[in-house]
This record gives sequence, structure tokens and C-alpha cells, in this order.
Amino acid sequence: MALIAPSRRLRRTPFSRGVEEQGVKAYTVYNRMLLPTMFESIEADYAHLKKHVQVWDVSCERQVQVQGPGAAKLLQILTPRDLRKLQPDRGLYVPILNQNGGMLNDPVLLQVDFDTFWISIADSDLLLWVKALAGACGFDVEVTEPDVSPLAVQGPKAEELMARVFGDAVCDLRFFGAGRFRTRNHDYVITRSGYSKQGGFEIYVDGSARGMPLWEELFEAGKDLKVRAGCPNLIERIEGGLLSYGNDMTDENTPFECGLGKFVDDNQLDHCFGGRALKEEREAGSVQEVRAIEITADKLPPCDRAWPLHLGAAIVGQVTSAAMSPDFGVGVAIGMVSRGHWDAGTMLEVETPEGTFEAKVRESFWA
Repeated sequence: MALIAPSRRLRRTPFSRGVEEQGVKAYTVYNRMLLPTMFESIEADYAHLKKHVQVWDVSCERQVQVQGPGAAKLLQILTPRDLRKLQPDRGLYVPILNQNGGMLNDPVLLQVDFDTFWISIADSDLLLWVKALAGACGFDVEVTEPDVSPLAVQGPKAEELMARVFGDAVCDLRFFGAGRFRTRNHDYVITRSGYSKQGGFEIYVDGSARGMPLWEELFEAGKDLKVRAGCPNLIERIEGGLLSYGNDMTDENTPFECGLGKFVDDNQLDHCFGGRALKEEREAGSVQEVRAIEITADKLPPCDRAWPLHLGAAIVGQVTSAAMSPDFGVGVAIGMVSRGHWDAGTMLEVETPEGTFEAKVRESFWA
């Protein structure tokens, strides 16, 4: 592919120097920021992630900060999830919807002070949506993008590395648990979360100047753990069924279609954007749903566009992410499949730019 031309519109991160020193080979653009996608190779990065520990520059997960007396009320109309469970020591995964019930984003929401919240977003202009609603509805809030850049530590040895830098107490965090932990005379918000199934943490680095000192501290502390720079890995996240906003779901898909129905509280549907549409879908049933798809192939091309799923001459869905799995020896994929064809074991065909292959709907993802 052609190179990405640098410019001020394509933002570097507080960790870009470290990423470059670690030999990054490929980037994508995410929230108008650089996101590494490969270091040694997709397959080698995958194998290392499953065995050791990696430090990921995920600064592209920008924060939408909502601050003020009306913050909690504004946030509740954005999502069908009941936010009364939110507290300072816990993050919540929240679908954020448009007026039609379509997914605008699937961020993690954190409460970092009494009336201050961070929405840690996927790749979409959610800042503009929240600003517009706050202004149009007259909420007493300020909506900004603070200088906060997440740094992820992922892999089986993540606990050991984090304990060396932040102390053993960080290992007591439960899944999506949050807390403040100290190193270099500064307290960082840390959550047990991340975009892999290997386990790990995300450190919310507030202040760009703190970026490289913390990066270097993690690498120094993890030398004997075989720490290296990494990034969200295509193969590993498909095996784990981790959906990618903009790839596996868009604003044309509802939480029910995306397998996120457990985050829809019926008691909130009269009070949030898209609630009426979700009520109707709950009663009628979804017309399509996300499924794990196993593809019989020796190799697959890059899935940079949707691949049609066929049953005979009929198109009954699409594959939206796919890769060959070294560990499972098959093509692993995520797809949106039409009602009547999404049952486990259903045999279909997937049409790719390099040929048509047998595809089977699976009961679950691989990991």
C-alpha cells in the first residue's frame, strides 16, 4: 500500500518516538491519530502476545470529558445502559446510540471525579455529538477532549509487569475495575481492561510530557519478561470475538444485532436516544446478528471490505473481519448473518476477492 503522509491533521501521540524506536512497520488512522497495527508481522506479534507481555500505544482511544452538575443526566440519555451502577472504582462498557437505535460508539465510561467523566471512545466523532446534545438540551456541563492518552499493557505477564511498576495492589483490580496507582510521584487512573483476551490493563496517562518516561519505565522493568511494543492484533481479537467499531458494526447496526443486548436496560428505553427503536426491535426480533464464522481456506486476502455470505444464489450476510489463525489452522472471521441462517453449524459460502470458500456459522468464538 502507499505510505501515509504525515501532517498536523494526522496526530502523533505521546509515545510515537517509542513506537518508532521499537520498529513499527504499519499504522492505521483512528480518531485522526496514528495507531500501530504491526511490528514484526501479524503472526509473530500474535504469538508473542499470547506468551509474554506487550505495551500498546492506544492514545487513539481519545477521551470525551463531560464535567459539571448535569454530567450524569446527559450521559444517561446517551446510552440504554443503566448508569446507576457506575462508580469511581468501576468502568462500564456502554453502547451509545443515535435516534434510530444505531451504534454511534461503544466506549468505556469512567467516573474520575464527583462530576467528571471520561468516555474512552472507539473511532468516531463522538465529541461533536456530545457537544451538540449538551448545547441543544441546555445541560450545565463542559464537554472537552483532555490531554489523556491510554497506554495498554496486555498479555499473560501483564500482572507481573504492572506490579513491578505500580505495586502489587494493582493486581487486585477486577475486570473493568478502576483505581489510582502511583509511580514517579504521580497517580494514574488504571483499569483492568484492554482490546485482547490475554488479560491486561490500560493506563490513562494524563499529560503528554509523562508519556515517554512511563513508556521507558515499563520497558526497563519488563526486560526479563520479554516485553516488547505491540498493538491490537487482528487474529487474536477475531478469535476472542472482540468487535471493531467501523468494521464489524456501524451506526446502521443496533446493540441487539451486535450481541450487546445485555447492555440494554428496558427501564432506560423511555429516557435515551434510540430507545423507541430498540423497543420495537425487542418485540419483533432482530433481522441479523453478529456470529463467529469459520472459513475453510489455506490463506485469505486482507478483509478491507465486506465479503458477501451466500446460501446458493441468495446473499444472507457478510463477513466483516477475517484472518488465518496459526493456532487453530482455519480462517477465523466475524460476520453479520441474517435471521434464519445464523444457527450454529449452518454451512454457507463466503465470496472474497481471491475466490469463494466454504464458511460455517459457529456456536461461539475461539477464545
